[in-house]
Amino acid sequence: MTPKFKPVSASRIEISELMLPSHSNFSGKIHGGFILSLLDQIAFACASKHCGSYCVTASVDTVDFLKPIEIGELVTMKASVNFVGNTSIVIGIRVEAENIQTGVVKHCNSSYFTMVAKDSEGKSVKVPGLILESENDIKRFFKSIKRMQLRKERTAYANQLDYTVNQLVHELEGYNVQIDI
Repeated sequence: MTPKFKPVSASRIEISELMLPSHSNFSGKIHGGFILSLLDQIAFACASKHCGSYCVTASVDTVDFLKPIEIGELVTMKASVNFVGNTSIVIGIRVEAENIQTGVVKHCNSSYFTMVAKDSEGKSVKVPGLILESENDIKRFFKSIKRMQLRKERTAYANQLDYTVNQLVHELEGYNVQIDI
């Protein structure tokens, strides 16, 4: 039986992987798509560990690539449950890269994945509540609420933007576009 509440600490996950030439893009930096794949894997593991069931990615709210990751660096991803709803879980992930020769560590990425818990038939299931154990846990939970509110506001605003093509052509003046219709 799944507990009604679980502490944030019970589901924290940290993984490290050495970045190889096969992970690089054409400019010799680690490919963002490779990092996204690792992010999705750790989000799945963290969410599934919290709820004790299979989880799927519902959305990726933020992926900020702050600094490039180099071949030969040791990448460490730290994931924790930041928020739980009824069937969804927000996983916050911090990505750091360490130059293993100098020991210098840089913050390269911060991401927020919303995962949904599923049963064996693919139906959404209730997730355990979250026991907040520190001031940092409280701040992360609150920031998740604010990000969700902002996303709803952006969606509502975007739905109000119903311009005619003539209005849009006027709005696009001054942008680096050429309209040929």
